[in-house]
Amino acid sequence: MLVRLATVFASILLASATPSSVNAVEKRQSFPKMVFCHFMIGIESDRTSSADYDGDMIRAKSFGIDAFALNIDQQLGFAYDSAARNGMKVFISYDFNWWHIDQGAQIGSHLAGYASRPAQLFINNAAFVSSFAGDGVDVTAMRNAAGRSIMFVPNFHPGQGNFGAIDGALNWMGWPNDGNNKAPKPGANITVAAGDSQYRSALGGKPYLAPVSPWFSTHYGPEVDYSKNWVFPGDLLWFNRWQEILTLKPEFLEIVTWNDYGESHYVGPLSSKHQDDGGSKWVNDMPHNAWLDLAKPFISAYKAGASSPNSFITSDQIIYWYRPTLTNLNCDATDTTLVPANNNSGNYFMGRPDGYQSMQDAVFVVTLLTSPGQLTITSGGHSQIFNAPAGATAFQAPMFVGQQSFALSRNGANVLAANSLKDISSICICGIYNFNAYTGSVPANFVDPMGPDGLNRLVEGLHVQTCQPTPSLPTSAPPYTGPGGVPPPTSVSSSTITSQPASSTSRSSSSASTTPPPSSSTSNTTPPTGGCTITASEQIRPTNCMPKGCVWAGPPGQSTPDHCDGSRRR
Repeated sequence: MLVRLATVFASILLASATPSSVNAVEKRQSFPKMVFCHFMIGIESDRTSSADYDGDMIRAKSFGIDAFALNIDQQLGFAYDSAARNGMKVFISYDFNWWHIDQGAQIGSHLAGYASRPAQLFINNAAFVSSFAGDGVDVTAMRNAAGRSIMFVPNFHPGQGNFGAIDGALNWMGWPNDGNNKAPKPGANITVAAGDSQYRSALGGKPYLAPVSPWFSTHYGPEVDYSKNWVFPGDLLWFNRWQEILTLKPEFLEIVTWNDYGESHYVGPLSSKHQDDGGSKWVNDMPHNAWLDLAKPFISAYKAGASSPNSFITSDQIIYWYRPTLTNLNCDATDTTLVPANNNSGNYFMGRPDGYQSMQDAVFVVTLLTSPGQLTITSGGHSQIFNAPAGATAFQAPMFVGQQSFALSRNGANVLAANSLKDISSICICGIYNFNAYTGSVPANFVDPMGPDGLNRLVEGLHVQTCQPTPSLPTSAPPYTGPGGVPPPTSVSSSTITSQPASSTSRSSSSASTTPPPSSSTSNTTPPTGGCTITASEQIRPTNCMPKGCVWAGPPGQSTPDHCDGSRRR
């Protein structure tokens, strides 16, 4: 009888509780570690059914992403239906570029229409909902109109929004900045980690939705009415931020973004169906799929509460990225931003994007290895060799115009080696300054050409006639002939890859050539074609022998190391 009375009393309390009081109880509960990814619905008007979202849902789920944050109203029904069919979750992130802070009740009513759908993300029995901006929205009116318990985790800002009225907060600023939405400047450098601390302090123990973003570069000129032209420093941000996440251990994290091509922070496929908003000028032929490969072991480690991704790496992989041109390339004669444009936002700058000086002219590489090896980065014929330990490790080398090649060797023989599909160029591609990143991997990822809808505004505003709205990357790169020779047939030896749908995470490659590599030169005066020059014995440890194709240019009087023959030098 007492048990039944207690149960009835608890039921009465829950039935009479307001949504905010229910949420207050839920704040004290534990939360599962979850990974979200921001999805831009506004560029998807060419999608005609929920099936058009299936590839995105399947691919995201395969990498450990739990839910998409959907930013505006268009096509929400299609996205919710696809998510339900593919075992994904979604939630609405109300974008206050479209909504207004005096629409709290309307937002709550709108949410009520989707929160009952099967794919809606619920956390501790509350419908999860977020925002972009929105400081000052009437949260009480929103909760009342929703008519159910919600977990509201908006992009409020410390010192601006009422953190007492919300259940957690999203920090959107996933890039180092100057505190004024631009790249860091002397005396004004706010790290992403500093933003974490600000939010954690403002939240006072409530859940923190931390940002993870790989890049930021945008270059819209007067051909659109939202002209903007600036960068945040990317470089090794993607790798370093994942390391920070494993230390920070936030309750939730949000990848920014899946498909914001115009700001260059997409990790979803180029072939994911979308309309061109003018960003294709710097996005065509610039896939970012390899960044998801890098993220996968980190996502697994984050969910497991681990401090390192190393135990979640199950096969060897080289991930690389670089910009298509050097910062000193002068495109003033043909760039689209060398004329005045609408600058009501304060984000438009003429010529090279604001903040470009914060980016390094470098090729960035992360190795995901099951055991140690030697990494060779060859940029424009200039090679550098690094000792790469087991696990996830970042490297960088100066970038040079020309072909880009990458190899992993063990015991003096390459086990992975490939040329990139994209060279670093000495000309202004499409006539513009392009500070986006090209990413690739060894073994190679799937071929990912952008569809026609995603290219339909490419030529708008261009000052050259040589750029066409079609993908131009080759489907295969020349066979690898650099330092270390061709890997054995069981490994990938070139970037020959088969086109895969956006939903696939598999990679296929051609068999390695059985033709023996050219004989190694022992001359220390004529560098080989690959340009590999060893200048110090530290570069060839622990094998203490030189990969095939390399020459010795060490200190005078020091004996020339042997070329590796598959065994360590004794």
